[in-house]
Amino acid sequence: MITAGIDKEVGASMANLIPARDEMDDRTAAFIDHVHGGGKVEARDWMPDTYRALNLKFIEMHANSEIMGALPEREWIARAPSLKRKRSLAAKVQDEVGHGQLIYRVAESLGKPRAEMYADLVAGRGRFHNVFHYPTHTWGDVACIGFLVDGAAIVTQRALTDTSYAPYLRVMRRVVAEESLHYRHGEDILLAMASGTDAQVDMLQEAVNRWWTPILHFFGTDVAREDDPSIFWGIKPRTNEESRQEWMTTYIPKLWDVGISLPDDQLAWDPETEVWSYTEPDWQELADLVKGEPSEATATRLWWKQQLAEHNDWIREVVLGDEPPVVAA
Repeated sequence: MITAGIDKEVGASMANLIPARDEMDDRTAAFIDHVHGGGKVEARDWMPDTYRALNLKFIEMHANSEIMGALPEREWIARAPSLKRKRSLAAKVQDEVGHGQLIYRVAESLGKPRAEMYADLVAGRGRFHNVFHYPTHTWGDVACIGFLVDGAAIVTQRALTDTSYAPYLRVMRRVVAEESLHYRHGEDILLAMASGTDAQVDMLQEAVNRWWTPILHFFGTDVAREDDPSIFWGIKPRTNEESRQEWMTTYIPKLWDVGISLPDDQLAWDPETEVWSYTEPDWQELADLVKGEPSEATATRLWWKQQLAEHNDWIREVVLGDEPPVVAA
């Protein structure tokens, strides 16, 4: 799952990452013209240090998020209510780890070894998306992750099929196709719960209430296009708010159609401007979550990652290796 976390990371120093035209050397100016004209950049091409660093931070965080995103649903494979659900959930978890492996390779092409990125993640130094810091209490959480969170991921990742970094673009085309299957998996669970017993509907509604703010946080703060270094350098083509609005337009009506309400009495669609209004979430909560002390869920999941890394070499080989791991007979 992709994140807008780079915006939170650079904070007030964002403007320093967007050089004025008269401050650029000729090579950088030509690079900017190439990117702004829709040109793509290959791993062996020359690129400015800022472009390389922002891309690396963005893509590494995406790879970390794919790995950590497998854990909340992994916790539910054994507890899924049917064999069909267990199998589909296991397949989805497998896909997420595969996405992480592919995206780590892209990040590595920018200069940081995969082993170092994975070690940083396991040690708790690597950043990953806010939604994977939260606990999953019920089967309703699995529906929300599969339908709402993966839906948000599809919105942001589809936009990244127009990123300027060509290796990332090629991988994202494959990832988006597979994420669409993940969304269908989540939609199937959500529809089953929404049409089920009163207890199942209540469980789903309670989960949606809890996930509403994290999903608004998912896209990041509203940064103007001209102030966003990720847009200036061609790393992403759209603002955070544009992606959030697209997600709202697509998914809010679907929730309402199945009888699920949303915990925001200010939520409304303006047909004239074609913009959703909503209550601004507490952005300090997001900052505390991703930059502060680990939440209980985060600490537990990182502990599991550390145990797997220490006692199961084949896990590390799957993520970092170039060949399939050798399994003893």
